[in-house]
Amino acid sequence: VKQEGLRFVEQELQNITVSDLHGSEGQFQYNISQVKVTDLQLASSDLNFQPQQHLAFNINDASISLRFRRQLLYWFFYDIGSINASADGVHIYTVLQLAKDAAGRLKISNMTCDASIARMHAGFSGTLRKVYEFLSTFIVTGMRFLLSQQICPSLEHASLVLLNSLLDTVPVRNYVDEHIGIDYSLLRDPSVSTDTLDLDFKGMFFPRVREDQELENHAVEPVIKETERMVYVAFSEYFFDSAMHSYFQAGVLTIELQGEKVPKDLEVLLRATFFGTIFMLSPSVDAPLRLVLQVSAPPRCTIKPSGTSVSVSAFLNISLVPPDRPPVQLSSMAMETKLSAKVYLQGKALRVQLDLRRYDWDPMGAWGESPPYPTHNCFLLSRFRIYSKQSALESLALFSLQAPLKTLLQLTIMPIINERTKKGVQIPLPEGMDFTREVVTNHAGFLTVGADLHFSKGLREVIEKYRPVPTAAAYSTSRPAEPSLDPSSL
Repeated sequence: VKQEGLRFVEQELQNITVSDLHGSEGQFQYNISQVKVTDLQLASSDLNFQPQQHLAFNINDASISLRFRRQLLYWFFYDIGSINASADGVHIYTVLQLAKDAAGRLKISNMTCDASIARMHAGFSGTLRKVYEFLSTFIVTGMRFLLSQQICPSLEHASLVLLNSLLDTVPVRNYVDEHIGIDYSLLRDPSVSTDTLDLDFKGMFFPRVREDQELENHAVEPVIKETERMVYVAFSEYFFDSAMHSYFQAGVLTIELQGEKVPKDLEVLLRATFFGTIFMLSPSVDAPLRLVLQVSAPPRCTIKPSGTSVSVSAFLNISLVPPDRPPVQLSSMAMETKLSAKVYLQGKALRVQLDLRRYDWDPMGAWGESPPYPTHNCFLLSRFRIYSKQSALESLALFSLQAPLKTLLQLTIMPIINERTKKGVQIPLPEGMDFTREVVTNHAGFLTVGADLHFSKGLREVIEKYRPVPTAAAYSTSRPAEPSLDPSSL
C-alpha cells in the first residue's frame, strides 16, 4: 500500500503547475514560464496509522528537478532560453482523516499538509548568463516559494478528489441478483490504532421486493485476532442468515420437478410406495409425477470451529398430474436436513458450496480430487429426516423413501442450489485491488477470510477510468497561456 501510494504521489507531483514568475531589477526585466517537473527522487517515505482516524504519509529529503523557460530584456538586449533547476531537501508531511460519509462509504474527510524546500539551485547558460547569475537570488527565491506553495494543494486535490473517487468504486449497497441485494455500508467511523485499521460493515442482505427490511442481529460479534495476512474480513452467522432470510422473503426457495425431470429410479419407487393410493384415486397410474419442494421457514446457519452447516425445513408435495385433469396429491411430507457448507474465496467473491453427503477430511478434497477451494476444515456430518404431515403410521411407511429422497436432493436439487450460489457475493474492495494467499478459518459463531492485497491496477489507472470527461469550454480555460516571445510584452 505504501509503495502504490508513493507511486501515486510521484505522479501527482510530476503534474504540478507553477505560475509564471516575472519581475524587474533596475533595467532588467525577466519572465519565467512553462515550469515542468522533469525528475523526482523520493528517497525516504513512510506510511503510518495514527489513532484515532488518521493515516499519515511522510516524505523526507526528496529532490525535484525542474525546467523553466526564460525571457530577459536588458535595454535593447533580448534573450530567451531554458533554465534547469533542482529543489533539494524537500519535506512533505500529509495526514488524511478517514470517516464514514452519509452513504456509509469510507471517505477521506479532511487533510492537513505541510511542505518545505531546504535548498534550490538553478543553472544558467547563454549570452546573458552573468546577468542571470546576478538575478538568480530573486529567481530562485521566487521559484522556491511558488513550488512549495503548489505541493500541498496538489496533494489535497489528489486526496479529497481523486482518492475519494477511487473509494467510490467500493460496493456499499448493490444488487446481488434479481431477487436480493446487500448492504455493505459502514456502521461507524473507522477505528485506527498504531497497527490496524478497523472497519465495521453492516453486511446484511435484503429482498429487492422490500429493500427497507432489516433482520435483527442476534449473532456473535466477530473478534479478529489473526495477524498473518494483510487483511481479514469476518462474517458472522447473521451475514448468511440474512441472505437466506431474504431469499425466503423473495419467495424463490421453491423447486418443482415434473415428468422427465424426476429421476427414473425415484419415480419407480414412489409409484410402488403409493400404488394403492394411486389405484384408488385415479386409474391413470401412468400420469406424470410432480414433486414440489418448498422451504417452510428461513434456513439458519451455524458456524463452529469444526465447520459450517445450514439447517433447512421444507415441505415435499408429491402429486400426479393427469392430462386435462386436476392434480392428485399423493403425499405431503415434512423434511428436515442439515447441509454441510464450505465457504471459500475465489477472486473477490465469497462463495458457498452446499452438500448432503457425509465426508471426513481428505487432503484431495471432498470430491476425490482437488476442489475449487482450499480444504482447511473437515465437512460437518449432514443430517436428513422426513416424516408425514398426516400421521405417524404414514411416517413409518415413508422410512423406506428416506435414502432415495436424500439421493434425489443430492443429485438433482443440490446442483440447482449450488448453481445459484456459484456467483457468490463480492467482498467490498476498491477496484484494482485483489486478494492473494486466501485462507478461511472457522470460529465459534463466525468465520474469517484472511488474505494479502495485490494491486492489479495502479491507483492512477482506476482514477483515470472514472474521471469525468472535461467539456471543451473547461479544457480551453484550464490550459496555461503560451508565453509571448514579444519583448514588448515584458
